[in-house]
Amino acid sequence: MGGLGLELRHLRCFVVLAEELHFTRAAERLHIEQSPLSRTIKELEDELGVLLFDRDRRGTRLTQAGEVFLQDVQRVFSTLELALENVRAVSSGYLGILRIAVPSGCIDPRLSTFLARSREEDPAVEIRLTEASLTEQLRGLRSGSFNLGFAYTAEVGDGIIAEPVWVDSVAVAVAARHPLLVHKQIPLDELIRYPLVVADPRLFGNCDCTLGQLLRDAAVKLDVEYVASMDMMLTLVAAGYGVGFANAARIRVSNRPDIVMRPLATPNVIHTTYLLRPESEPGTPAAISLDRFIARLHEQIDE
Repeated sequence: MGGLGLELRHLRCFVVLAEELHFTRAAERLHIEQSPLSRTIKELEDELGVLLFDRDRRGTRLTQAGEVFLQDVQRVFSTLELALENVRAVSSGYLGILRIAVPSGCIDPRLSTFLARSREEDPAVEIRLTEASLTEQLRGLRSGSFNLGFAYTAEVGDGIIAEPVWVDSVAVAVAARHPLLVHKQIPLDELIRYPLVVADPRLFGNCDCTLGQLLRDAAVKLDVEYVASMDMMLTLVAAGYGVGFANAARIRVSNRPDIVMRPLATPNVIHTTYLLRPESEPGTPAAISLDRFIARLHEQIDE
């Protein structure tokens, strides 16, 4: 490396240009002229000894080295933003921040009660919730953007611990005048005759739900519509588009008069919610609070 040394302005210019892939638009976002931007990128490439962008008549593109560098630089800015948030939290009287990711559109109703208890018993810790897909949760847990997550699968890869926190029976959600309501308990072979409305596995992962496995094992071609939230699932079910299923607690709390909840005739069909956390605990001011949060959650489970 030369004597220039990397500065944040070099990295910021790089990220904006990588997002825009257009020097004029990037310069406008940065509120500078195009010439200083070009010079800054050239200084950065000289310092690194690699080309970060390919520039020709067809436009501007990231090189392979540029793509790798972008991922690392984005982590740098993410870490910096977390540091700034922690400082602001401490200056406001908090010990730190716990960042918790929850499944987009499918937040468990018990979480509200638990968070209220946590705020009451640990008021010096600021708790921030973010809705995120499973992929976003895992990325954030590995990068340090999230301290904890909640998911419906234990298939989370290396570096993440998944432990069951809530285990529920699975209930079937049907429209108020659906033919399946002739059954007090719905047989699986009757259920699969109708279209299903289920959570999109691209957002939530393949749910560790025994009903999901039963459906995958069923020797029929299923008619399935995937949705991104519980509200959408219940809306489509009520409108007669199909039959849904989820843990009984989440369907019950919706309290919709146009939805009827019925158990399956198949016994012991359960739905598990997992607490996700990194294997390596971050050395932050909130680390002790994180331990208390997890211990409190286990206390709630045991009650």
